[in-house]
Amino acid sequence: MSEQGGPFSRPGTANWILAGLIGVFGLVVFVMAVRTGRADSALLFVGLPALLAAALAVSPARTTHGRVFRLTTIFLLLAAVALHEGAICVVLAAPLVYLVAHGTTALVRWCARSSGMYAVLPVPLLLLVAVEGSSGALRISPDQSVQVIRVVAMPVDGVVSRLAAGPQPTSVRSVPLRMLGVPMPEHVHGDTLNPGGKWTFAYHGTSHGPGGQIVAEVRTTEPGHLSFAFVEDSSITARWVTWQQADVRWRAIDAKHTEVRLTVHYLRRLDPSWYFGPLQDALMHQGVGHLLDTMALT
Repeated sequence: MSEQGGPFSRPGTANWILAGLIGVFGLVVFVMAVRTGRADSALLFVGLPALLAAALAVSPARTTHGRVFRLTTIFLLLAAVALHEGAICVVLAAPLVYLVAHGTTALVRWCARSSGMYAVLPVPLLLLVAVEGSSGALRISPDQSVQVIRVVAMPVDGVVSRLAAGPQPTSVRSVPLRMLGVPMPEHVHGDTLNPGGKWTFAYHGTSHGPGGQIVAEVRTTEPGHLSFAFVEDSSITARWVTWQQADVRWRAIDAKHTEVRLTVHYLRRLDPSWYFGPLQDALMHQGVGHLLDTMALT
């Protein structure tokens, strides 16, 4: 089957109509963003994606996979426009969307060229992958944990003092978290290590959600060990992850250096596991590192 030519190899009337509709959609969302006080980010999160989507609508695509890539990209860009700052969700899911779109296209083309029942054998495998996460019983290893280890240039007493002072608002140093615009707590409070004491991490509302807060309660305090249980999570990150437990352990390396080990247990809420498992693990490493930054353990 030749992939050259075709009705989409050159922009036609339908392409220009689609580009026009995209432009109107982008303009409407842009005006709404400005009127709701988000003019500072409207150009980046609305104007640029809409412009790219309109350009793709009239760009040539001479192959089947080229057309699939173009239409998929337009869909993702329009989703980013609609979500505004919530475009982080689109960015994280984009590789998976492209993989599914092009994989399905390749399978359909292969089945069309092949004869016999063996051509449809991959279909049940795709269905098995697709149903993961559709119910609690169909999830693979949703309970995960992440651990960050640091050696800080201070004695054990200094580490205990920093922990007792609790977390403080700190700018995000992690490049991946900044580039993706991952929501981070704007207000943090907690100044006790006594069992029952609470540390609060509050978020501002954005297009990701209304804000909310995470509350961690001190459960265990003993030499070299501090543990927390998360007793409240109404934060905007709750749709992606459920925080469960955190453990901080420390030990002296020498008179001037201490090893701090922070382990966080969480429930992954995104599926499939083979894609979002490693992705969330990497982002959680960055987030837990930021948590240590808020306690000046750098």
